[in-house]
Amino acid sequence: MIHFSLYKKEKTNNHGDGDNTSGGEGRPSKMLLSQISATPSPAPLPLIEPAAPSDQNSSVFSVLSYGAVGDGVTDDTKAFKMAWDASCQADSATILVPKHYTFMIQSTIFTGPCKNRILFQIQGSLMPPDGPHSWPKVYNKRQWLVFYRINGMSMQGGGLIDGRGQKWWDLPCKPHKAIRFFWSSNLAVQGLQIINSPQFHFRFDNCHHVQINSLYIKSPAGSPNTDGIHIENSNNVQIRNSVISNGDDCVSIGAGSYNIDIRNITCGPGHGISIGSLGIRNSRACVSNITVTDSIIKYSDNGVRIKTWQGGFGSVSKVTFNNIHMDTVRNPIIIDQYYCNTRACLNQSSAVYINDISYKNIKGTYDVRSPPMHIACSDAMPCTNLTILDVELFPAQGKRFLDPFCWNAYGDNNKTLTVPPVFCLLKGFPESFPRNDVDKC
Repeated sequence: MIHFSLYKKEKTNNHGDGDNTSGGEGRPSKMLLSQISATPSPAPLPLIEPAAPSDQNSSVFSVLSYGAVGDGVTDDTKAFKMAWDASCQADSATILVPKHYTFMIQSTIFTGPCKNRILFQIQGSLMPPDGPHSWPKVYNKRQWLVFYRINGMSMQGGGLIDGRGQKWWDLPCKPHKAIRFFWSSNLAVQGLQIINSPQFHFRFDNCHHVQINSLYIKSPAGSPNTDGIHIENSNNVQIRNSVISNGDDCVSIGAGSYNIDIRNITCGPGHGISIGSLGIRNSRACVSNITVTDSIIKYSDNGVRIKTWQGGFGSVSKVTFNNIHMDTVRNPIIIDQYYCNTRACLNQSSAVYINDISYKNIKGTYDVRSPPMHIACSDAMPCTNLTILDVELFPAQGKRFLDPFCWNAYGDNNKTLTVPPVFCLLKGFPESFPRNDVDKC
């Protein structure tokens, strides 16, 4: 049995690995519950569209009316909680974060369900306390702003969310995520700028019917685990028209996610667009119906990636990467079923089954430190039904082409000539495929 490792070890990546969100975060901790604002529990709402800030039928709840100062120093947490509680009980409400103000907020959970839909209109700036020494000990350091059990909400505006992550990145402790939606549905997030999160910028756990549009997300290329948008145990998510430049995945898709549509994304520098990592600690992971199209990935360690741990089970299926431009990307197309971010990973026979993956019209240049295609599938569980069409990847430096790398990968690339040719892809279907061991989810 062969153990593969990629050309560059990544920093510890917590796409469900360290947080165990796919199985261990079914409810918030007691400390987090102490921070939740009290609200009623009416019936759920239908899927909403983003509300206009000038909606005359909506009552406006400005945080200034509840005592917020907005000088960037004063703790405005109480004012935001009061504005949330009041709006949550209104028939239709806009929480206004006005422009020309900077509001400092402690770790907080805004909870629902609410009486009707809420428009969270961010025109000014939001930020947490400045670094770990300014973070009160009584507050949870694993997350900052959490929206919990919300059914029907739009978060939008031309404002700025600054995670002030610089003082967290070099610490051994796990810093917090900036914005997290948890057990929520019918959400729209659009038009915001979010920068320098200590960890994930946006995270969606157990969420359904989510529309994300026109976001600008930025953190330094060397900032660890600063995923732009992370999706876990969520479905029916659309991500559109956004620019993401950070220190990790632009978009990462974790276990339990399906019906995810990503379109017109400019990604990089960073680690590209990833499905995974999946199957950590012999866990079951199911991901299906993922589409990434009409996007640009530039100056990134990876392009489009599927990564799984040895020992997991479940499946990744019905994934399409289409019309993607690569600009100086180190691993434009990568499947890694030997993913490991430590030196202590053991070879294991079980694996997440990868099937029905399409790469179409992917063109551009690759960093010659790595081959343009790296498809390393499990010894025991081959990748099947891989389709590679209209792929043209040229070296960004020099004229020497690198051959693609394949291991135990079956599929079809005969319909069109690829650049470089993918002669290593095996034809047909494996004869000794372990059908009884496959969990197709």
